[in-house]
Amino acid sequence: MILLPLLVGYSLALTVGLSVRGVRSRTAIAGPAPATPPRKVLIVGATGGTGRHLLEQALARDLEVTVLIRDPRALASDHPRLRVVVGDVLDPAAVDEAVCGQDAVLCALGHRRFFPPSRVLSEGTRNLLRAMEGYGVRRFVCVTSLGLGDSAGRLGLAYTLVVIPFVLPFYFWDKARQERLIEAGRAAWVIVRPGGLTDGPGRGDRRAGRDVGSFFETVRVPRADVAAFMLDQLTDDTWLGAAVGIVSR
Repeated sequence: MILLPLLVGYSLALTVGLSVRGVRSRTAIAGPAPATPPRKVLIVGATGGTGRHLLEQALARDLEVTVLIRDPRALASDHPRLRVVVGDVLDPAAVDEAVCGQDAVLCALGHRRFFPPSRVLSEGTRNLLRAMEGYGVRRFVCVTSLGLGDSAGRLGLAYTLVVIPFVLPFYFWDKARQERLIEAGRAAWVIVRPGGLTDGPGRGDRRAGRDVGSFFETVRVPRADVAAFMLDQLTDDTWLGAAVGIVSR
């Protein structure tokens, strides 16, 4: 009987910690779209679930795409507007090569090494932001997750009490570091916080905002819809400088 309250207390304490460590979204900044829409974009995490949708949709939008991947065999595409840079996001030299000449960077970094603690997300993002500043690349769109900053708890009770504290604590803590680095950087950034990601087809029926999600029910959204929303942020300043949640209606 003593164990259960302790576990619940730990889960709630972690939720508070993620709330404090993540970005506190400010009111969206309405403004004009960029004078010159980005044409050359770098996608980091292009072999992951959301990244593959980003790549497919970016090419469909006639963008010139560069991807930074560790294993070229993981990406079977010879599209004429696709450039592949082989390297690791933790390698500054590889990141420099990928970022040079871009108009914008789309970050869908992720990994499956949930234990032990890792800084892949935060350190990879640090390298990207450093390279962007060095080469004068301004626009940065990065996917993290609901459950951070002022969206803490909004993935639903199952995530708040079980999944995040007992399966993904280090992963989410690193996501919180990642958000803080983005906020402190000089890029024109948008942080996209999806609900639980699904692999079904895009529905196009999504809701975005600071207060999306639920403290009780698990909220979800297709990866395809997240990718489309991220690409929209390349030319839309509505959420510039803010962390915006996105879920299916």
